[in-house]
Amino acid sequence: MISKAVDITNAMRKQGIEPDVVSYNALMNGHCLQNKLDNTRGVLRLMIENGCAPNIVTYNTMINGYCKVKRLDEAMELFHEISRKGPIPDKVTYNTLMQSMFRLGRVSTACEFLRKMLASGLVLDIVTYSILLDGLFKTGKLEEALKLFQSMRESGLKLNIVSYSILIDGLCKAGYVGVAQEIFYELSEKGLKPDVYTYTIMIDGLSKEGLPDEAYQLFRSMTDHDCFCYNVMIQGFLRNNYNLKATQLLAEMVGKGFAADICTATLFVHLILGSDKSILMKA
Repeated sequence: MISKAVDITNAMRKQGIEPDVVSYNALMNGHCLQNKLDNTRGVLRLMIENGCAPNIVTYNTMINGYCKVKRLDEAMELFHEISRKGPIPDKVTYNTLMQSMFRLGRVSTACEFLRKMLASGLVLDIVTYSILLDGLFKTGKLEEALKLFQSMRESGLKLNIVSYSILIDGLCKAGYVGVAQEIFYELSEKGLKPDVYTYTIMIDGLSKEGLPDEAYQLFRSMTDHDCFCYNVMIQGFLRNNYNLKATQLLAEMVGKGFAADICTATLFVHLILGSDKSILMKA
């Protein structure tokens, strides 16, 4: 409730602490984390009434909150509001909104918004490029995504493991697992080290391509495994009918303190219902 924000600010004043923009932004962020987005408007009104001018972080916090729950129209209302009255939208503002547009499948809107960002004088950085690349791949714009990646390389932009992970993921999902695999093994030549996420993308791609042995070889080459990586490998085994190996790896995963996710659990239920119960007793 907004009354709690009032209580907190009053308590601060009693202790001789005048709430500043950082204090109000923290309150607002707390509401966003709890998806109590209507309360953020109340905090905004409260800070203005108390003579504290909101800054771009204030609005970015609200915009991000709305975008996370797919309330893009309300996020855009805030964008138009600050475009008219200030503070001036920054890269975070544009990146957050573009990412939300892509996630909602509004590709043309996102591209138009990119033009607006460029017209404002802002220069694209690796974060913006990565959002565009990921958005194009995930909305099925393979050719456009590959052209964008090529332009990123030619621009002299220092590409990081996130950029390449997006590329590898996009290629795998488009059915170009062999090409993705080549790029994966060339990462070290570019001075980049695959992280757990990059490995997991490649393991998933190989498994879905019907290459569980290659996927498992890659899995075992990793120096560190997390819960997500284990689950993806187990799912790869199950989808390729490597049921015994899946069960053994599940036991190993549980022994390390990890748990099966909903997808892994569902596949095991299907295995049990498919009368392969004996497999589970051999692990």
